[in-house]
Amino acid sequence: MGQARGNSYWRQAHLAGVVIAFAVPLQAGAQATIAELAWAYAISPAGPTIEEDGTLHTLPGSDRSFTRTQIRNFFGPADWYPGDHPEMPEIVAQGREPAGIWACSMCHYPNGQGRPENAGVAGLPKEYFVQQMHDLRDGLRGSAQTLKANTLLMAGFAKAMTDQEIEQAAEYFGSMSWRPWIEVVETDTIPKTRIQGGMHLKLEGAEAGMEPIGQRIVESPIDAEHTEVLRNPRSGFVAYVPVGAIAKGAALAEGGDGKTIQCSICHGENLVGLAAVPPLRGRSPSYLARQLIDMQLGSRNGLWAPLMAAVVENLTAEDMLNLSAYLASLPPDPQ
Repeated sequence: MGQARGNSYWRQAHLAGVVIAFAVPLQAGAQATIAELAWAYAISPAGPTIEEDGTLHTLPGSDRSFTRTQIRNFFGPADWYPGDHPEMPEIVAQGREPAGIWACSMCHYPNGQGRPENAGVAGLPKEYFVQQMHDLRDGLRGSAQTLKANTLLMAGFAKAMTDQEIEQAAEYFGSMSWRPWIEVVETDTIPKTRIQGGMHLKLEGAEAGMEPIGQRIVESPIDAEHTEVLRNPRSGFVAYVPVGAIAKGAALAEGGDGKTIQCSICHGENLVGLAAVPPLRGRSPSYLARQLIDMQLGSRNGLWAPLMAAVVENLTAEDMLNLSAYLASLPPDPQ
C-alpha cells in the first residue's frame, strides 16, 4: 500500500511541476543558465517500474535481507546497517503515512548521506535544517527548474510535518558527521551515461563507451545496482569534472578577484560551517550547483538567502560548475 501511494504522490508532483513550468515562464537569460546546468538537475521521464519477484537481497556486512518492495517502501524503507547510525525517530524511519509524509531515510538514507538528486543532510546544523524546512513549508524555498519534482514533494512534506517532527529530524541528522562520499575526478572524457531517477547511470553492454565531458559535471554511482536497486547507504559516488575546474573553483572561493565574495566569510574557516551556516566541504556538486542557481534566480528566498545575493549575483554557469567541483573535492574533515 505504501509503495503504491508513494508512486501516486510522485506522479502528482511531476505533473504539478509541468503545470508550473508552463504557467510561470522564465526569462530567456535564466532559461539559458538552467539549460547550461542541466547536468545538475538530471531531469528525466519516470523510470521503469521495478517488478517484485520475491527475491531476498543482501549486502556485504549486513545480516539483513529485503525484497525490492521492502527496500523501496516509502513508509519504512530498508535499514541495511542499523549500527551505522543512532536510533532513528519515527519520522525518519517510517514517516507518517496517514499524512502522506515519506520516511526521511527513504531518500536521504538512514545515515543522511543522500544522493545527487536530493541532499546530503548528515552533519547540518540543527538551526539551519529547521529553517530550511520552514522555508519549504512557507513557500520560500523552491527550485529554479520547475520540473524537479522532489522539491515539490519536500514542500508538501514540510507543510504536513509538525514542529516536533522537524526538530526530531534536525537533531537526528545533525548528530552524525558528514563522511567521504564523493570522489571528484578531473577528466576530458567520461563513460557514456543515461539519466534515470535524477542520476547519471553508466551505460552497459553494447551502449557503453566514452564521450567528451564538455562543460558539465557528471555525478554517477560507483555501483549502480547497489545505489539504484538496493539503495546501499555505504555505496558512494564519483563526480567527473572538466580538467582545471577545481583550481578555477578554488580561485572563486577566495573571491575571484572581486567577482564574488570569499566563501569562508560566512561558511567559516576551512568551510566547515559557522553556527547556523552549513558546511560545504565534500558535498554533492550537483546539489551545490542547484543551490547557487536557485539563489541567483530567486527561487530560494528564506531567512538567510539575502546573505548569498552578492555572492551569486555575477556568477556564470561555468563559475557555478567550477565552484561546485572545488567544494565537492574537499575532504569533509580538513585535518
